This record gives sequence, structure tokens and C-alpha cells, in this order.
Amino acid sequence: MNNLVIVLLVGLPIVTGVAGYFLRRLLTDKKLIKQEEKANELIEKAEKEKQEILLAAKDEAYKIKDSSKKDLDKKEQRLIDLEKDIRRKEAQVDQKENRIENERQSISQKVIEIQKLKEKIQEIKKEQLLVLQKISKTNKETALKNLMNLVEKEYKDDIVKKIKEIQDSSQEEVDQKAREVLTLSIQRLASDLATENTVATISLPSEEMKGRIIGREGRNIQSFEKKAGVDVIIDDTPEAVVISCFDPVRRQIAKIALEKLVSDGRIHPGRIEELLEKAKQQISEDIKKAGDQAIYEVGIAGLHPDLVKILGRLKYRTSYGQNVLKHSVETAHIAGIIASELGYNANDVKKAGLLHDIGKAVDHEVPGSHAIIGMDIAKKYGISEEIIQAIGSHHEEKEQNMMGRIIQAADAISASRPGARRENLESYIKRLEDLENVANSFEGVEKSYAIQAGREVRIFVKPQEIDDLQSEKLAKNIARKIEKELKYPGQIKVHVIRETRAVDYAK
Repeated sequence: MNNLVIVLLVGLPIVTGVAGYFLRRLLTDKKLIKQEEKANELIEKAEKEKQEILLAAKDEAYKIKDSSKKDLDKKEQRLIDLEKDIRRKEAQVDQKENRIENERQSISQKVIEIQKLKEKIQEIKKEQLLVLQKISKTNKETALKNLMNLVEKEYKDDIVKKIKEIQDSSQEEVDQKAREVLTLSIQRLASDLATENTVATISLPSEEMKGRIIGREGRNIQSFEKKAGVDVIIDDTPEAVVISCFDPVRRQIAKIALEKLVSDGRIHPGRIEELLEKAKQQISEDIKKAGDQAIYEVGIAGLHPDLVKILGRLKYRTSYGQNVLKHSVETAHIAGIIASELGYNANDVKKAGLLHDIGKAVDHEVPGSHAIIGMDIAKKYGISEEIIQAIGSHHEEKEQNMMGRIIQAADAISASRPGARRENLESYIKRLEDLENVANSFEGVEKSYAIQAGREVRIFVKPQEIDDLQSEKLAKNIARKIEKELKYPGQIKVHVIRETRAVDYAK
């Protein structure tokens, strides 16, 4: 009994496991069969869809092919039409070329014929001239001179009257237009005028400060003059010393440094050198600001930074007492207004006006006139050729372009307005004497007077030697010689006066 139980206990699990294995195997086989059937169905469905897609694609491809063929046929037809048009136009061009060539040959033939006719006419004229010379026993130049003298004698009054009418008429129109332009320019620009000297005065808190400036045995003042490059004048003027120097930059540096020394009270060679160096830095910054301010006032841009610094140096340059930087800004504004009135490029003209005196910014060691030096400076910093030409020609040292003439006019307006510049007595008298000497150098002049501060010269001629027609010529010749030999602002009126007096006595 126990053995049976043991057999059952051992065999039952084995039998159960075997039965379970075969049962699972059966179920798995059935599941595989179903999945295979399902897969076959999907494959069949996919094949059907594939066939349908292929058929649809073939239909679409046939449609596209048909459409492309139609488009290709149309394009080919257009190309054929274009080719026909081109051939037709080429044929027309060939016809025109042939016609033009024929006309050119015809014109060339006519030109040759005309040239031959001209040569023949010249030969005939020469022959006739020779015949006339033989008959009259005189040559062409002598006959022309005699004719001119005869006409001049017979119609002298009419010629003088006609010349005067033409001159007055044209001069009135020119003067009217010039007055309008210049009046507008001056009216739109009314700047303050200031003159500067070659000395600067420093106020002192007390007379005792003069002794501290001089220092023991003159040590301080000698050190200051040597390092600053100026002369310090200490005289009887109460509570003031004077700095003298022809270089305005050095003079201003010395003024700033001395004012700081006086304010600080510590005056010795070391302190002098320190404050002079600080003053140089301050002036350098002031020069840069002055250049930037001038550019801003004029309204231009694009200048090289180094050129702006050179422009700023003009703040410390004067011409007959007129500040050159202010004069340059004023000239730029006037030139811009004139250019606008004349329909010219105002921006370029204003730039030329601002830079026209840039040559005055360099030291006197650089040889040449300021206009030529200004040309070199402008060329170095990439200024346009037209502006460079205007800078060099504003005093007629180079051939003038239109911009140069505008700058010359604007420069004269700025320089010649009352109070803008001043001259010392010697130079003023010398200019009047030169003006009178130029007038007196002509034959037939009895005496001459320079009046209106040299703006007008009145010339009295000998009436028995100079007639009315010669008076007109004399005025022109004197004016041309003044323009050529003298330097002056604005313009000078040349007034030739011919007076004939008939005197008799009743007895």
C-alpha cells in the first residue's frame, strides 16, 4: 500500500507535466495557424493595394507624359516662331546696314567734293587778294589797319557810345544778380567779429606776486620763458604781467600755466614744468573740441580725425586780427549759400570753404603759401580732387574751377566786411601808395588818388592825349594790372576822369 502511494506521489506530477506540455503544444500550434492565416490575408491585401497603386501611378505617369509632351510641343512652336522673328529682324538689320553704308559712302564722297570746293575757293581768294594788293599797292595787314583807323576816326563817338551801352547793360544785369546773391548770403549769416593780439595779460592778486614770478636772481621767470617759449613782460602796470609771443598756441599754453601758478602760489622750476605740461594737454583737447565744433556748425562729416585736429589749430591763428577758424566757418556758410543759389553742390562747397585756410595751421617752417600747403594737407587725408583744386586756387595760385571761384568770393566777403580785419598804419599807407603807383605808371595819366580806404582809385588824365575811347581802354588796363600785381580784399573801383575846359574872356 505504501509503495502504491509512493508511485502515485511520484508519477502524478510527471503525468501532469507531460499532459500540460502536450496541451500547451496543441494550443500553440492552433495559435500559429491562426497567425499564419492572418498574415496571409494581410499579404494578399497588401498585394491588391500594391497593384492598385501601381495602376494609379501608371495612369498618372501617362497623364504627366501627355501634358509634358503638349507643353514641349508648345515651346518648340514658340522657339520656331522666335527663330522666324529673329531671321526677319536680322534681314531688316542687314538692309539698314546696307543703306547706312551706302549713305556713308555718299556723304564721304560729298565731303571730299566740299573739301575740294573749299580748296578751290581758297585759291581763288588768294588770287583775288594778290590782284587787290597789286592794284592798291598795299598788303592785307596795312589795308586792315587803315580801314580800322578810318572807321575809328569817323565813328569814334558812336563806338564809344555803343561800348558804353553794352557795358552798362551787361554790368547792370551782372551787378543785380551778384547783389542778390551776396545780399542773401550776408543777410543769412551775421556772425560776431573779434580781433586778437600777440600778447596776453595776466591779472595778479597783488604786487608781491611779481617778485615770486621773477624768483631769486630771476630763476623762475627764466625757467618759464625758456620752457614755454614766450617772453614775460613785467613792468609798472599794477597787478598785471604780459605774455608776448607770435605763436598763439604757445602764448595760450603759457597763459593757462601762469594763471594756475599764480592761483596755486607755489612757483618754482619743477612746478612750472609740471603745469606747462598740463596746459599743453588742455590745449590739445581744446583744439580737438574746436575742430569738432567747427565741423558741427558747418554741418559736414567724414573728415579724418587728424585733419580735424589740424583744423582746430586755426582757433589760435589770426589774419589781420581776424580769427582764422571763425573766418573759415563763416566762409563755409557764405559759400554754401552762394552754391545753393547757383544750383551747385552745397555740401562739397562748404567743405572746401571750411578747409580753404587749413594751410595756415602749420608752422612757418613749412615752405610755400598757405593755399599750396592746404592742397598738400587735403591730398594727404583723402579729400576729393575738386575740393583740393578749390583750396589751391582761392587766391588764384592755381587754375580755378567753379568751386574755387565761389570760395574766393566767400573768402572776400568774410574778410572785407567792416571790422573783420585790421591793418597797421604802415601797411595801410603802403597799399594806397602801391595803388596810386600802378595808376601813375600809364602814359597820359596826370594824377591819381586812392580813396575810400583803397576801395576806389580816381585817375585824372590829360585830355589832349587821351580821348573818350582811350579812357575806356585805360580803365580796363589799369584794373587788369591791379588784379595782377596787388593783393587786396574785396574789389577796387577804377574811375578814369577826362575833363576838357574851354576858357575865353569877354573884353
